[in-house]
Amino acid sequence: MEEVNVGTRKVKRGVVLSNKMNKTVVVNVDRTYRHPQYGKVITRGKKYYAHNESKPLQVGDTVDIVETRPLSKLKRWRVI
Repeated sequence: MEEVNVGTRKVKRGVVLSNKMNKTVVVNVDRTYRHPQYGKVITRGKKYYAHNESKPLQVGDTVDIVETRPLSKLKRWRVI
């Protein structure tokens, strides 16, 4: 997982889980961190709805998404 700030917009890297919607893909972004007490490395994932108008994406593709204005009830990210 990559998380970098481009100006004030966050960029995340994830894997496409679903491409069944029109102009929308579901992207799973994993983050890893150490447990505060036990020190074990834990991986947690979160799903983001991202706007994709340009190229057709397949399930399993790795994509970068960037924060954007609200495009619908759930979409706040764009595929770059």
